[in-house]
Amino acid sequence: MTLELSMARDASRLVDVDRGLVDRRIFYDPNIYQMELEQIFARAWLFMCHESQIPNPGDFFLNFMGEDRVIIVRNNEGGISVLVNSCRHRGNAVCRADEGHATSFMCTYHGWTYDLNGALVGVPGFKEVYHEELDRENWGLIRAAQVDEYKGFIFACMDPEAPGLYEYLGDAGRMGLSTLAERGAEMKLVPGVLKYVIPCNWKFAVDNVWDWYHASIAHASASMSGFNNSQRRALGQYPNEHLNFLGEYGHVLGGPRLTPETRASLKPATEKLQAGADETWRDRPEALAALGPIGVQSRGHTNVFPNLWVATDQLSLRVPKGPSSTEIWWFTILPQDRGPEIIESKRYRAAHTFGPAGMLEEEDGENWGQSTRGMVGAMSNRYPLHFAMALGHGEIIRDELSPPRIESRQPSEHAQLWHYRAWAEWMAAETWDDLRANHSRIPEGAM
Repeated sequence: MTLELSMARDASRLVDVDRGLVDRRIFYDPNIYQMELEQIFARAWLFMCHESQIPNPGDFFLNFMGEDRVIIVRNNEGGISVLVNSCRHRGNAVCRADEGHATSFMCTYHGWTYDLNGALVGVPGFKEVYHEELDRENWGLIRAAQVDEYKGFIFACMDPEAPGLYEYLGDAGRMGLSTLAERGAEMKLVPGVLKYVIPCNWKFAVDNVWDWYHASIAHASASMSGFNNSQRRALGQYPNEHLNFLGEYGHVLGGPRLTPETRASLKPATEKLQAGADETWRDRPEALAALGPIGVQSRGHTNVFPNLWVATDQLSLRVPKGPSSTEIWWFTILPQDRGPEIIESKRYRAAHTFGPAGMLEEEDGENWGQSTRGMVGAMSNRYPLHFAMALGHGEIIRDELSPPRIESRQPSEHAQLWHYRAWAEWMAAETWDDLRANHSRIPEGAM
């Protein structure tokens, strides 16, 4: 066993699932962070972009896999290449624009040029200074080992031994993506991705995806401002019924249940509400077929492990930028048949809700930053964090209606604890075969 793997396995012991305790070191230790890049981000399937962002050959979008910059590009054959944005000569970026159209990618340092599949096709001085001895076939851009899509959502994985995307997502991951994909006609990205940096560990931003305990406190000022009157009453109390769908490898869909009573209390759809508050999509046969009779009732949020939040009509990436910094990305996706007024209304709401000057994520981000700062003290570091809310009070329901789920009358931390359990298993696993064999299946009985 290598020293790095030994250290990763030691880090995995910092999560005590039985008692619901998590050691503070996993949120700030730079060595643990470097191991996360190796053990998790270099092996997991990661969201890259939506197919509507790169419809034509040469269209590209830039993203990250861990801290590796990557180019997602539609190649001339109509397929998708995911290329590490680093020249094989001196490591310089070969693409500087966040998105656009190109016929090739050229390094601005020495002019090495790569085609849309990453092959090295141009080397200045190939005859004069390399004497035609450079093996260009072996010096193309680094490529993702696997690229695939699910309902228009494009993912990539750097590990050739990982299972395929469909298997990786499992029932819970596929259900989570379907809660967005099945909202109407063909889905399309609203142009523009909101991006900003919060001084927090990436896991705090993920942890909050299923946190229905904080809203009445953390978002009190947003509620009092009246910016979101449709949710104002909900922020003052805990939603009454919750569904948590647990998936293998750490995926979770969790949050409030849309009962007939709560649905009846919602305002009827209007031109503006169709941009975000309309729930009639749940009546579509396609939605029922994809989500099932229980899944179609969920108003919860999904995290596709490790860092993709599937929200109401948005996606958010929590991009790690070091142990104490996370870049937040927000994508807004709507049915293609929405008119310009609806799109503009949703763009406005997205910017003012989760944008860099928005109400909710900035309130959360302040708390995450303070939480990250609270990890490093000599005294505070002796005491773990508490994730035991409702521990032992979550009965696993297994039937033909949905993936395994926990139903409750109040918020819990089953989703968060499932996430940290998975984190520990990813950190401990030496290979994908090891992870396949030893990751947690959905347990019987109570959690």
